Amino acid sequence: MKFYRVRMVTLTRLQYDDLPVLLARMTGDEKHEPSSYSTLDVLWVLYDRVLQGDDRFLLSKGHGPNAYYAVLAAKGLLPLDVLDTFAEFDSPLGHHPDRTLVPGVEISSGSLGHGLGIAVGVALAGRRVFCLVGDGELDEGSNWEAVQFAGRRRLAALTAIVVDNASASYGWPGGIAHRFDLEGWDAVTVDGRDRAALENALTRDTPAPRCVVAEVRR
Repeated sequence: MKFYRVRMVTLTRLQYDDLPVLLARMTGDEKHEPSSYSTLDVLWVLYDRVLQGDDRFLLSKGHGPNAYYAVLAAKGLLPLDVLDTFAEFDSPLGHHPDRTLVPGVEISSGSLGHGLGIAVGVALAGRRVFCLVGDGELDEGSNWEAVQFAGRRRLAALTAIVVDNASASYGWPGGIAHRFDLEGWDAVTVDGRDRAALENALTRDTPAPRCVVAEVRR
């Protein structure tokens, strides 16, 4: 276990087309494949084209983290052979990411509804932060407290990415982006598999906190 606790960087740098092979290395039950795979393109765009310097990324949608592990491995933050140990006894790669075990992970997550509130605190501290949540996760009321506060404080350093795979229990009249707009955010909706559209939405300048709703229907 001490080996895996070391924050290590490998010389391996893989590309987007390598991700299916990396995902296939993680086998076993409880992969939460729809939840995980719906985040794949967003995660790749963030780590390949958007995150820089002291930026922070928080995965609030921590259940089904296989796509996250694959992207971290592709970017050299995880040794590739660790993917083969997913969910095994003493593996650092659990069903929910653990920040004390997995290099590059900023918060331990999986119990939904916590990441966006933490991201608000990071933005208040002056750091640019990106937080990925799920549409079903927005059923948790703690998220809307964070959304309201960030909108009123005009926390332009904060970007929320909502992966919308139609898993929410009730939904919101007018859509997710409309709800964020009402709270003072600059919100847009894009195809969650269109990497160019995701990059444009995640890098545009705005004086308000940003929300990018990434719709994934396939």
